[in-house]
Amino acid sequence: MTPVPSGPEPEPTSLEHLGSEDLRRLVRAMVDVSSHLELPRLLERIVATASSLVHARYGALGVLDPTRSFLSQFITVGLNDDEREVIGDLPRGHGILGMLILDPKPIRLPDLNVHPDSFGYPPGHPPMKSFLGVPLVVRGEAFGNLYLTDKVDDADFTEADEEVVLGLAAAAAVAIDNAQLHQRIRDLDLLADRERIARDLHDTVIQRLFATGLSLQATTRLSDDPTLLGRLKTSIDDLDETVREIRSVIFGLQGADRLPGGSIRRDLLRLGTDMAEVIGTEPRFRFHGPVDNAIDDDLAQDLLTVAREAFANAAKHAHPTSLEATVTVREDWLELLVVDNGSGPPPPDKRSGDGQGLRNLRERAEARGGWSDLAPALGGGARLTWRVPITI
Repeated sequence: MTPVPSGPEPEPTSLEHLGSEDLRRLVRAMVDVSSHLELPRLLERIVATASSLVHARYGALGVLDPTRSFLSQFITVGLNDDEREVIGDLPRGHGILGMLILDPKPIRLPDLNVHPDSFGYPPGHPPMKSFLGVPLVVRGEAFGNLYLTDKVDDADFTEADEEVVLGLAAAAAVAIDNAQLHQRIRDLDLLADRERIARDLHDTVIQRLFATGLSLQATTRLSDDPTLLGRLKTSIDDLDETVREIRSVIFGLQGADRLPGGSIRRDLLRLGTDMAEVIGTEPRFRFHGPVDNAIDDDLAQDLLTVAREAFANAAKHAHPTSLEATVTVREDWLELLVVDNGSGPPPPDKRSGDGQGLRNLRERAEARGGWSDLAPALGGGARLTWRVPITI
């Protein structure tokens, strides 16, 4: 019999290389998904399990923001408290981490430092070499990414490691999906409450205020006293203004369930919360007019993009400690006004040309027949105005 030539043994795949204790850890991580653990604690367990099973010194899990464009949460294992403090701000999804956001497919690298998309490390960050990253996907939708670095003994991550981590990433994606589903259910309950409150405001409060106003108007015909008539007129004007404000609130409450895009108010508030770390402060919002009813999905997406660009521009160039965004809808136009207390725009004679961010804002406005302008704000800081026509 002719002997069969010997060669390297095939690399184990799937779960063949896992010992009994490792298998128990993997099963425990899967079972945890259906437990009542808080989501951050559950995700931390999944990262720790993944790091242990593939013998990685460091692990991290990044959760994508609702727009799927940057990391809104970043959970790490392997770093101590001192290292975290020295590193400072957590990554938002640049370089190799950004590759997984743009193209959610597994990545294995023997040395991430020589990759052309490597973004480098912030001061105090420990050196890392081998890299394994996989997306968190459910029903074809990416929720984030799971990252492992520095396999022990300077070895490379294997195909078998990738399969194990993909399983844990799927478990993490299910956990995030479940958490977001529960949040949507809570939102639906909130929408029902808002609709009830809107009906009560319209059917009871506004009607009573209107009746009171009519009664005061009738009273003005019973007296010739100019002082009394002046007070009655002031009270009537105050009632009119109160009715207008309540109607604006009703527009917001009834527009919160706008389909299919949902509520632009809620989306902007979430954007402000998501970008608070980037800006250094959480933006304050004001809304005037039927914002949710008047803005269609296409314009809503533009408005979110413009707001994100305006916030990022203020954070990058002005470093404000306070930022306020006002969204106003009036008859035939929409306006976003962003005011900050930062260093303000440079004077016209010292500008080297608008930055790309400001050009983007202006071009988006002009494409809709509107305009955009950045000017100094009263009392210091900057005042950005973005206005476009709409049809209600």
